Amino acid sequence: MPNSARADEPSEVPLPPAADFIASGIAGTSLERTIEWVDTDAAGHQHNSAILRFVEAAEAKLFREAGAQSYFSISPRARHEVDYRAKLYFGQVVTAAVRVEKVGRSSMTFGFKVWGHPHRDRGLVVAAEGRFVTVCVPVGAEGSAPWPQEILESIEAGS
Repeated sequence: MPNSARADEPSEVPLPPAADFIASGIAGTSLERTIEWVDTDAAGHQHNSAILRFVEAAEAKLFREAGAQSYFSISPRARHEVDYRAKLYFGQVVTAAVRVEKVGRSSMTFGFKVWGHPHRDRGLVVAAEGRFVTVCVPVGAEGSAPWPQEILESIEAGS
């Protein structure tokens, strides 16, 4: 049966640039979202917080798929870096991709890109890219600690 999805709706087919981006990391994943009205600001394009929500959703998908549920309660952000490259508009489909770039003793560095799919008179665009760092801080602890073995194994299994 032919794919009857409209050009502005999410599809099941991974975006080729996202697949290439993910493949250059240790592990990674991507997801698609549609820019909703709540994701926009008074200027009519995405609010900067929408990008980070999409990226965090991709990060959550990565660790859920890896079976590393303990990651969520022990991995606060230590740093965010975002370069906004293009605007995204209400109704536009986007792909957010996250990859693990480096695993340290107690930190993990991620890269991300968010693409806006063709919309109205524009083609595919990189809307944002950047990096973030999480640090392993066990529940109840005040400082960092080495990543649990299950987290490290889940990252290796996802590559």
